[in-house]
Amino acid sequence: MAAPKTKTISATCPKCGHVQQEPRGTYSTICKECRTHIRLEDEAPKSKASAVPKAPKPRIELRRVSCFQCGTDLDVPAAAESTMCKRCSSHVDLRDYQITQTISKNFRTYGRLVVEEKGYVLNTDSLVGEAVIKGRLIGKIVAHRTLEIYSTAAIKGSFNTGKLIIPAGNSFRWPELLRIGGAEIGGELVANIQSSGTVVLKSTAVLFGDIQAANLVVESGAVFVGNAKIGRSTSPAVEESPAKTSPSASSSKPARRTVRSAE
Repeated sequence: MAAPKTKTISATCPKCGHVQQEPRGTYSTICKECRTHIRLEDEAPKSKASAVPKAPKPRIELRRVSCFQCGTDLDVPAAAESTMCKRCSSHVDLRDYQITQTISKNFRTYGRLVVEEKGYVLNTDSLVGEAVIKGRLIGKIVAHRTLEIYSTAAIKGSFNTGKLIIPAGNSFRWPELLRIGGAEIGGELVANIQSSGTVVLKSTAVLFGDIQAANLVVESGAVFVGNAKIGRSTSPAVEESPAKTSPSASSSKPARRTVRSAE
């Protein structure tokens, strides 16, 4: 027969060296000789389960946003819908919004604002993370990351973005100078561009207008009619100079342009 398991364990006093027996599973005890406190978990042999290394905690993906009130940088989980500023305790919205009807509202969110074809946002002064405009918008909108504009969009007012996107198969015309961070043109754009970043003309792009940009990438097949001035000397501040409409801009004649090779 197998020997029965010992119901006690030996505990050695770290101060005087006295050895005494204590019930198995005891967390701590007192030395019977010098009354010193003894932690028995250091004396007990480690089980096989405790020898197995613990699985690492899953890494939470974070993104950095700024408080709308005080500008403090905040690191928040990518899946979060809102957070609170650690400095001024203001609420910071991170949700996405989809507009399918007429609405008059100022949006403050680092999420995505989508104005569908039947959507109509009026009298707005909005600050969003990303924006997709397919319907009508009257007012001012600033998109930190990207602003995607479709042929069905009708914008009256001003807009500002880190990156303007015109998807392939869509067209957009803007009478004033576009001052933006960067651009990715896949469809047709009629406008003059001043960019502090990179302007990319995809193979399906058609651009009528002049370009001032830090970098210009023209894919094979793109059509570009206009003048180009490329270099780091042109670095407009996107936040300070938004693209805006002018009452007399629609009747002004386009500037004379030169034709450059598309290949």
